[in-house]
Amino acid sequence: MNNILLKIRSYFYLLPNIVEALFSKPETIDYPAVTHRLSESYRGSVRIIAENCVGCGLCVRDCPAAALTLEKDSKHSFRLIHYRDQCTSCGQCELSCKFDSIYLNNTYQKASANRKDFFEVLVDKTMKK
Repeated sequence: MNNILLKIRSYFYLLPNIVEALFSKPETIDYPAVTHRLSESYRGSVRIIAENCVGCGLCVRDCPAAALTLEKDSKHSFRLIHYRDQCTSCGQCELSCKFDSIYLNNTYQKASANRKDFFEVLVDKTMKK
């Protein structure tokens, strides 16, 4: 009997919230019709000035999400690879870079079902044979 009374009391407690939800406007945006505006402080994608990058690997070493890898062939031959699906956009790579070559901007990168779309070669200074 107590169990039934608790259920009835909880329904009466929830009833005003249910009525309010039924007659209020939605909290979300109409996604296909209206695009979401990102704030100016949004750090969404890693960008690089390839001419400044020397391949020192400080950004790779300090990345807490292991979203950057550096493949070195020699001192001046390397590739810097960014894995967007692992990146948390924390900005540590930007802080670690001593040559001001890597930075985050507020552009939004679209979602994808293909993992290859999240793999990006930021710098390719390999010697072609």
